[in-house]
Amino acid sequence: MIAMLGMYDMPAVQPANDRYWSAIRTRLGHGPAQLTRDRDFFEIWQSPDLLLAQTCGLPFRARLHGQVTRVATPDYGLPGCPPGYYKSWIVARADDPRSSPEEFQDATFAYNEALSQSGWASPMAYFSSLGITFARHVPSGAHVNSMRAIADGHADIAGIDALTWAMLGSHDPVLEHLRIIGETAPTPGLPYITAAGNDAEALARALEAAIGDLAQEDRESLHLKGLVQIPDADYLTVPMPPVPNAA
Repeated sequence: MIAMLGMYDMPAVQPANDRYWSAIRTRLGHGPAQLTRDRDFFEIWQSPDLLLAQTCGLPFRARLHGQVTRVATPDYGLPGCPPGYYKSWIVARADDPRSSPEEFQDATFAYNEALSQSGWASPMAYFSSLGITFARHVPSGAHVNSMRAIADGHADIAGIDALTWAMLGSHDPVLEHLRIIGETAPTPGLPYITAAGNDAEALARALEAAIGDLAQEDRESLHLKGLVQIPDADYLTVPMPPVPNAA
């Protein structure tokens, strides 16, 4: 069996995620002793051995729906978002003289990957509504890499998952070189999934109980407020984004 909580598993919070998984496993009564951190995400998500993982809304609607079972969605209590939803901050360098997103026409946009709701799909919908297009789209591989690309002058602007921004704010100085200049509309957050045929209701009960079992310090580190049920249809109706142009 495989368990993976890798969507928000930066080094500073890995010990808290390990304790979170231990609490889930205890409540569930079975499962692997350790989280998997050394395999490709899609390989994990599509494995018949998947017990529990967290995915992003865009991979869920683009490739995983119908192959996996949605379990539930964690609520991180993000400002301006319904329970279980999230959004992206539009960020630029702190010293960039451009003060509004509309001034970034033909700029260089950094994104973590093209199958990211927060790093690609939501920002593209946001900028499309403003009539803004970019000269280049630069893939970075991770939100923090997009942030560093802007700080280092290799890109001008990006959309950063609001939870990633909050979690990095406590331990990564890159935020000191950036500022928020806009925000996307909220979309359904990153759901927990399991392989088709597994007992999603039992997993949801174990997750909800495990959140309550965590020490307050771990709940705060992981920003966990609770668990909500967001219907598959709410994920599937979010528009698909365009394909990035060549960097």
